[in-house]
Amino acid sequence: MGFFGTVITTPVRLVDLARGSNANGYNNKLIEFGRAESPTVLNILNTSPAGLSADEVEERLKIHGHNEAAQEKHQSILNRLGENVKNPLVLLLSALALISFITGDARAGIVISFMVILGVVLRFVQESRADHAAEQLKDMVSTTATVVRNSEKQEIALNELVPGDIVFLSAGDMVPADLRLLNSKDLFLNQSALTGESMPVEKFATSVPETNNNALELENICFLGSNVESGSGSGVVIFTGSSTYFGSLAGSITAQRPSTSFDKGINQFTWMMIQFMAVLAPLVFLFNGLSKGTWLEAFLFALAVAVGLTPEMLPMIVTVNLSKGAMAMSAKKVIVKRLNAIQSFGAMDVLCTDKTGTITQGKIILEKHLDVRGKTSVKVLHYGYLNSYYQTGLKNLLDVAVLDHVDLEEQIVIRGDYQKLDEIPFDFARRRMSVVVEDAEDNHILICKGAVEEVMDRCTRVEMDGEVLDVLPEYDARRRQMIHDLNAAGFRVIAIAYKGIDKSKHNKIYSINDENDLILLGFLAFLDPPKETTAEAIRQLTAYHVGVKILTGDNDIVTAAICRQVGLPVENVLLGNDIEGLSGPQLAEAVEKCTVFAKLSPIHKQRIIQALQANGHVVGFMGDGINDAPALKSADVGISVNSAVDIAKESSDIILLENSLLVLEEGVLEGRRVFGNIIKYIKMAASSSFGNMFSLLGASLFLPFLPMLPIQVLTNNLLYDLSQTAIPSDTVDAEWLARPRKWTLGEVRRFILCIGPISSIFDYLTFFIMLAVFNAWQTPELFHTGWFIESLFTQTLIIHVIRTGKVPFIQSSASRALTLTSLLILAVGAWLPFSPIAGALGLVALPPLYWALLAAMMLGYMLLTQVVKTWFYRRYGD
Repeated sequence: MGFFGTVITTPVRLVDLARGSNANGYNNKLIEFGRAESPTVLNILNTSPAGLSADEVEERLKIHGHNEAAQEKHQSILNRLGENVKNPLVLLLSALALISFITGDARAGIVISFMVILGVVLRFVQESRADHAAEQLKDMVSTTATVVRNSEKQEIALNELVPGDIVFLSAGDMVPADLRLLNSKDLFLNQSALTGESMPVEKFATSVPETNNNALELENICFLGSNVESGSGSGVVIFTGSSTYFGSLAGSITAQRPSTSFDKGINQFTWMMIQFMAVLAPLVFLFNGLSKGTWLEAFLFALAVAVGLTPEMLPMIVTVNLSKGAMAMSAKKVIVKRLNAIQSFGAMDVLCTDKTGTITQGKIILEKHLDVRGKTSVKVLHYGYLNSYYQTGLKNLLDVAVLDHVDLEEQIVIRGDYQKLDEIPFDFARRRMSVVVEDAEDNHILICKGAVEEVMDRCTRVEMDGEVLDVLPEYDARRRQMIHDLNAAGFRVIAIAYKGIDKSKHNKIYSINDENDLILLGFLAFLDPPKETTAEAIRQLTAYHVGVKILTGDNDIVTAAICRQVGLPVENVLLGNDIEGLSGPQLAEAVEKCTVFAKLSPIHKQRIIQALQANGHVVGFMGDGINDAPALKSADVGISVNSAVDIAKESSDIILLENSLLVLEEGVLEGRRVFGNIIKYIKMAASSSFGNMFSLLGASLFLPFLPMLPIQVLTNNLLYDLSQTAIPSDTVDAEWLARPRKWTLGEVRRFILCIGPISSIFDYLTFFIMLAVFNAWQTPELFHTGWFIESLFTQTLIIHVIRTGKVPFIQSSASRALTLTSLLILAVGAWLPFSPIAGALGLVALPPLYWALLAAMMLGYMLLTQVVKTWFYRRYGD
């Protein structure tokens, strides 16, 4: 029979367990272990209650290795630099710089090399950080475990555990590996670091039914990374180290982060420009070589054309924009750990977020203290406080929430109105506990607190407005409905009851037999409330077209209640068990319809994010727990909050240091500003370069000389690049910021093909003027100068048309820095033909009529570009 049966004929091979750490295989094996009876589990693992022998331990250590999570392999400085250099644009520019030096064009080589070095170094400095995620995981599990080996109980180092070891658990212990329970007594574990569930969960040693397909919900499996809140138990190790659920998270944290949409977009654009260059540069070389016969001159000219087609300022423009965005965010107490994440922040159209500790405060708070009719009652609070204060057992999260009312200690305890006489401890069979106190009038009062059903079943009377009445069925039903409504609203409710005891008739030794004939006083309702800024932050994100989805390990009822409080619609809720049975296409369809996903494992969260990405979304994820680390890594932008565990912070791209979530809106807008200015440069540089090179190609066909000297092409390109260095300071139209902006190469290509040829129209008009009006057929230097000036002026001024979707100078103006830079470059260009270096550049003075015709052409060029741009944005969108 299989794992599900009560008899097994062939024990599982240990090597098969070592290979079981993939998501589906791991989940299936856990379920099989959970469904099997204890003797079967021991048989599967080739072990017994007496434990393993020394030889068996040594053999299993060889197969499975030590019980340690994956470790991050830190890169050396050279390796990190190498990763930054592995970019097609950087490699292309480096190749062009090398060719320039080889062919003697040192100026071009120096300029291009400077841009490459600046971009690589800035990115290296900004993004270099010590990633301690694996070390954090290792530190959490650096302890000992109590095991049985050779029939003897002993303490061993946790990293020496192997599958088949018998482990003992008690209150305060960390679970040292993934275990299948063999025995348990009132065993409660805190799994919040793995599941996001803030309340402890009870574990049992009995086998689980076949209907449970979610590994994290198996009641007889204890996971590495959880800890024992109360009770005791023993179990057999089934997975260790990287094969555990916890270890798989460590592996995902240390894995290489996938490329974001921004990274992919930059690479795609670079390859597009390489394709343009691969076609145009050889054609220019051939046309000029064949028509002029000077092949070396044609080669240098073609090389200059290749440089002109390359947006060599792109690395610097991108890095400066991202660095400027990072500095702007740091002023708002937001740490940007990975520069590219800023652009992804702006492109994000779906924000997935954990619930506990991110949109909620991450702590249980006593929200309501109600009498039996649902009205606020101070007496209920006082009695609840007395019970929590005087109990000597392990105080759970609910007790801590009650005791947060420190003002009551002065009113009730320090004043001496009550003295503790006895205590009836909590146990998980009764699910309640009681304390007996003596008040200032020497009355003995038993105060009972516990689960609603268990306490109400012990009550025969209720207190209402100070009057004690018998329990009536119809009113009892109303009270139970009130509790149901509170639970549906996300509250965790416990009941408070009491009774007075005649001290003269009591032997002063109290027991569970005294917990009868109680008077129901009221209820305490607890909640992990949302942060004050959550609702407003969600409203702002929605206004900027960013959808918000909740991905949590907590239960669906509590999650839905929190969502309603913060204004998120709860129409469809998808549970982790449901996701297990969905194929990729089915999940891709489901994630579009659902807003709330509950009872999720870390792998579920990761699958949801990847499904959204496959649907074309740019996805952000905000989380604060160990269980969120894989999702933080998979998302286009990972966001953590100030209260997150260290591993989540290390896995994230952005950390919000302030408790306020309103900074999310600022991050989105800053990301869109950054992307807006980067895309401005790409559109302007590429369309202008494409137009100029198209003009060069055409001019090469009919001119008896080179259309422009190589040194003039490079100088023109350098001045134009300098005019765009102020782009990071430019403003972005509010309309452009209103919705997410994704990198779409097709749109960039269309823009280049539509806008680029416009400059060629005026280039050819300039050719006509220089040849027909100024008879430059015999004076190549005059032709070169005329086109050099016209090309520089049109490229520089057209920045102000392309930078906005509105009417330039009237509806939208550039920043002061960009305006001044443009004017400075125009002034330098006009000065060069009359400067002392004019001869070295091959430039000559131009007649006055040229400048008048240039002004007319400039006006016509800007008007035509504005018309085409308006049509383009109406046709294809902005």
